[in-house]
Amino acid sequence: MSTADSPAIFAPLALSLVGTLCTVIIHALAVLTTIRFVRREQRLGIAGVVFWRDVGIVGATTLLVSGAHLIEIAIWGAGFALCGEFHGFASAFYHSAENYTTLGYGDLVMSPQWKLLGPLEAADGMLMFGVSTAIIFTVIQRLVQTRYGER
Repeated sequence: MSTADSPAIFAPLALSLVGTLCTVIIHALAVLTTIRFVRREQRLGIAGVVFWRDVGIVGATTLLVSGAHLIEIAIWGAGFALCGEFHGFASAFYHSAENYTTLGYGDLVMSPQWKLLGPLEAADGMLMFGVSTAIIFTVIQRLVQTRYGER
């Protein structure tokens, strides 16, 4: 059992499990949307043909995964607000963005009861940025393969 000065474990772990599950689902939807989009562009004969069109495809993919990250940060921020750690959603969102991106200014600190959420969200954010990098890399690889006929 935690005291007022020591970090809690079970409640933050439970909340982080929900947050992580949400981010996995949101990123899975981003992957599915990207696959459908790139396949459509290939079927239309647009992908891998014109440089600026390929830049647009990579840009659209980057915007899609960036939007997914913003939604995920908002979900974590909503969790922080529901815990009563912040007086408004804006502060909770800001703190979530610091954790998720591993920026960690440290200007806002959660209470000992919930501070374990910080590193748990950071781990989730790092993993999701890795997934985003993989998505963008795969799209670029597919465009190069299409352009140069390598399969």
